[in-house]
Amino acid sequence: MGYGNYPDLTGVKKILVIKLRQLGDVLLTGPVFSTLQKKFPQAKIDAYVYSESVPMLEGHPAVHRCIVYDRNWKKLNFFQRLAKEGQTLWNIWQGGYDLVINLTEGDRGALAAKFSHAKVRVGFDPKGSGLFGKKKLYTHVVKSCPSLRHTVERNLDAVRRIGLFPEWEERELFLHIPPEAFVSMRGRVRGRFILIHPSSRWKFKCWPVEKMRQLASMLASRGCTLVFTSGPDVEERAMVADICHGLGAIDLSGQVSLKELAALVAMSDCLICVDSLPFHMASALKKPVVALFGPTSEVTWGPWRNPHARVVAQNFSCRPCYQDGCGGSKRSDCLTTLSVETVLKTFDRLQAEIVSEITAARVGV
Repeated sequence: MGYGNYPDLTGVKKILVIKLRQLGDVLLTGPVFSTLQKKFPQAKIDAYVYSESVPMLEGHPAVHRCIVYDRNWKKLNFFQRLAKEGQTLWNIWQGGYDLVINLTEGDRGALAAKFSHAKVRVGFDPKGSGLFGKKKLYTHVVKSCPSLRHTVERNLDAVRRIGLFPEWEERELFLHIPPEAFVSMRGRVRGRFILIHPSSRWKFKCWPVEKMRQLASMLASRGCTLVFTSGPDVEERAMVADICHGLGAIDLSGQVSLKELAALVAMSDCLICVDSLPFHMASALKKPVVALFGPTSEVTWGPWRNPHARVVAQNFSCRPCYQDGCGGSKRSDCLTTLSVETVLKTFDRLQAEIVSEITAARVGV
């Protein structure tokens, strides 16, 4: 056994990468696929993700196909759900995978790895959580970094564990936007605009409505065109309605697909948001963005290789706590006390830097 206990990957032709997590989490797995494609150019690489996350990988040149788990199956009766999940595991078993990498600690991904019968099965150390003996379902266990580490690098630790070390260029995010998404959005939004995505499915990550409205009002008073988006959730859409009421803004909350949302990020002059999917889209597209962080970590979930990304967060000793509000109250003090002036100054500094860069490029400095 050699140093590192790396497996023999000779002859790997089929690979499955599992990431049963939310939309942004799946987008941040892109470099894993790019690294695997570079190391195994002839291999077919599949993904096992939640059905709603498929658009995050659609169009990625390294992804052959997506196997999906539909979370609506949980609403079915026991036997119907068993049939659906059993069919999915059967499809994975039939896939003939040589290498399976599970990027999450959940039981479902671990079982899928085991059912695959792949010779090499890689997963993160569950540290005693979930199924009894889950650690033994893998041939190679990834140690989780005990300190804060960006999610992209954490994902890549899974391929490092088996002796594949990504080059710098392989760590770029990738987000495909089909032409029709741009056509659709250009038909609804014309000219230059600032995109504001104030919501998250986790409400404790959101800035207070009155503060976001005050910021939006200040920008509107400067003559800026504002476009608002959100997820389809009723509460998220109501939040946007409260913020942009009377401002003459374009409210597209809950009305755009994921690819159309990406097109809006790409078309915008700047994105203002909280820790949410559009922020990661901005990283993939290298777009100017100002993001407000509260209980979550800007080290773990912050900008990724985006020189025009700015994070606004307070230096509270308790951050990041990952709690649903202070003491479970659903309100995060690190966000509620964040001033509008601080956010606006960050936005203005970013715009000034971009103008300076453009001017320097034009005069050849």
